Amino acid sequence: MKVALAGCRKVGTWGIGGDGDRPWERDDKPLVEALRARGATVSTPAWDDPGVDWASFDTVLIRATWDYHHHRDAFVAWAERVGAVTHLLNPAPIIAWNTVKTYLRDLPVPQPETVWIERAEEVRPALAGRGWGTAFLKPIVGATAEGTLRFDDASVAEDHVRRLGGHFLLQPYLATVGDVGERSAIVIGGEVTHAVRKLPVPGDYRVQDDYGATDEPATLTEAERQLVDATMRAIPEPVAYARVDWLTDDEGQPRLIELELVEPCLFFRHGPGAAERLADIVRG
Repeated sequence: MKVALAGCRKVGTWGIGGDGDRPWERDDKPLVEALRARGATVSTPAWDDPGVDWASFDTVLIRATWDYHHHRDAFVAWAERVGAVTHLLNPAPIIAWNTVKTYLRDLPVPQPETVWIERAEEVRPALAGRGWGTAFLKPIVGATAEGTLRFDDASVAEDHVRRLGGHFLLQPYLATVGDVGERSAIVIGGEVTHAVRKLPVPGDYRVQDDYGATDEPATLTEAERQLVDATMRAIPEPVAYARVDWLTDDEGQPRLIELELVEPCLFFRHGPGAAERLADIVRG
């Protein structure tokens, strides 16, 4: 069986020997080992490499395609082409849906109050009367916190939207990210296999290890479990893997901020057996 773990040229395709010290190498090492233990030959091509024959693989599993948000239309077209010639995980229709954050509108679960911004001139009217104090902007197509902004001055937000262009989510800033952290549940084959807590460096809000953040295993509360289950039920079709991300509000209630179905870190190092479960799904 031939398996491709699709990556990107931005970060390079990682060494499948498992000897690298980059975060994505450490995270996916258990998956590579589990696939090999099941007789798979594992390759790590870049998704936009024109020389790759995707039909030669039995399964293509999207992993470190961490530049897709700069080429979203091309990436979705690539997923459609690959899905037409081999087994793509997750499926191409899910990739198209999940690469624009308007998918959040389709999820009937508790979320931070959100205003959808298309132009800089919409920022002040959106903030008026909401009393948020500190607010947050996030591009509707984005990854790894790129293009996000925490602000308490509307003029700064207007300049940000004007400079970057595109559409944004405008939300209240949930300061609990600094001490409670962002929490995530990893779901493999419809089952929650493990959960993690991600903490930014003091004073920051970005929870990716690119910015020095740390992570640790976590246990779900009943309210968090309900949020995760309701989120998963709302996905349009079955998926092999998912990561559900949330923050807590000032009352301690979980509020969904992302449903990651494309290329999330799955924190296999915190979930014994999770990589093996995904390898079994890939093997079929």
